[in-house]
Amino acid sequence: MPAPGGAPDGHRDTHFGFRTVGLGDKQTLVDEVFDRVAPHYDLMNDLMSGGLHRVWKDILVTAVNPPHNQRPFAVLDVAGGTGDVALRIAEAGGAGTQVTVCDVNEEMLGVGRERASRRRLDDKVTFTAGNAESLPFPDRSFDACTIAFGIRNVSRIDAALAQFYRVLRHGSRFLCLEFSTVDVPGFDALYDFYSFNIIPVLGRTVAGDAEAYRYLVESIRHFPKPQAFADMIMAAGFRRVSFRVLTGGVVALHSGWRL
Repeated sequence: MPAPGGAPDGHRDTHFGFRTVGLGDKQTLVDEVFDRVAPHYDLMNDLMSGGLHRVWKDILVTAVNPPHNQRPFAVLDVAGGTGDVALRIAEAGGAGTQVTVCDVNEEMLGVGRERASRRRLDDKVTFTAGNAESLPFPDRSFDACTIAFGIRNVSRIDAALAQFYRVLRHGSRFLCLEFSTVDVPGFDALYDFYSFNIIPVLGRTVAGDAEAYRYLVESIRHFPKPQAFADMIMAAGFRRVSFRVLTGGVVALHSGWRL
């Protein structure tokens, strides 16, 4: 199927960090990065954010607001292979809350399955391999859809947003937690220095891979600013679209409803 603009998929350009690559190459390169970082992913999140990623994810889970009773509530968490968000939602919800994790990377899914088993949440959280641009689920099958720190790694964000809209039931909510644009004078320069000088060193020291974490930092700089991304969510069909900037713009929580 032709990509927008008439060029076949794989022949348009996209960004991989600060590099320009063919659209069809980005997913392969992203897969290679996450294959390498999977065993250390959650530890590195703690180190890179000073533990703040836990606060951000708790805010996301609060927004999901799973029911605390037996009422059926199906959540899809995309690009959440290690289960960090899914397990939080499962623990916050009642007996009727079921979470499906969909991630394209088998290494990350393996980490998530082990964590769910250790925490005895196998009956509430399931893990499925799949691409955000072509979700392997029926139309209107979920009551909420989340993605945390994963949308910027998708090759065609518009295609993924269309899929999120497709699998949600009417009256259901899409929530996206993603790194954003720091615009606080002084803090922006400090954030850039930390991102480009400290995080790759942490990656080399802890995970033995500075280059993978350099890509993760660079990919943030190419992600649309909050209002631009909100416009993309609205273009996918969502309504009552909003965003909340957290920690001086380090991250933003985006929301949209299928109405």
